[in-house]
Amino acid sequence: MSQIELVIKVFEFVILLFSLSFHECAHAWMASRLGDQTARMQGRVSLNPMRHIDPIGTLLFPALMIFGGVPFLIGWAKPTPVITRNFKKIRRDDNLTTLAGPASNLVLVVICFVALVVMITVVPGGQDAVVSAANFDINPAGETSLQGVALLAWLAIQVNLALMFFNLIPIPPLDGSHVLRNMLPYNALGTYDQFARWGFIVILLLGRYIVPFFMGPANAVIDHGLGFFLKG
Repeated sequence: MSQIELVIKVFEFVILLFSLSFHECAHAWMASRLGDQTARMQGRVSLNPMRHIDPIGTLLFPALMIFGGVPFLIGWAKPTPVITRNFKKIRRDDNLTTLAGPASNLVLVVICFVALVVMITVVPGGQDAVVSAANFDINPAGETSLQGVALLAWLAIQVNLALMFFNLIPIPPLDGSHVLRNMLPYNALGTYDQFARWGFIVILLLGRYIVPFFMGPANAVIDHGLGFFLKG
């Protein structure tokens, strides 16, 4: 493993840890805003990773994927506790609480994209740093610290896009499944809940295909947007 490959893997792991914490904090914050204080009372409205870590989903599973050479990255944190009967409008508020997680990942994508644009347009040497980051490389002739920041932002975009698409898959227990369940008629809920027992296996089988399928077009949009400022 080269030095740059090791740096990328360490960056990915740290970014994933923060992004998962941000994701779960968003669930907890939204639930609190809508009337359910369960997560807040358990200290889950926090960016402290220790509040959200799941030993397998946050540490072991992502580490095996990152350092095992798997071409995409997924993981999960400790589920945020939500008691829906505390909501005024149960289905609506449950959907808003659920979607707050993927939305938080999109927010991080936008923040990192803006940071890269600022580097391109304002920071001397920023253009070369962003190009190197997009190629998952570091140019020895360039400013190392600047390239490190650009690489961190680029990887944060990749990790958070993957987390957003992964969590929107409508397979239990992912966020997308909560939204789908709230849309089903009452007589279909029993069948859907039976399917939930096999959800994790289905996710492992299909996740490696679904996430890259959406990552391609999303990255094309990111590349086109950055390319506009690079050409400018």
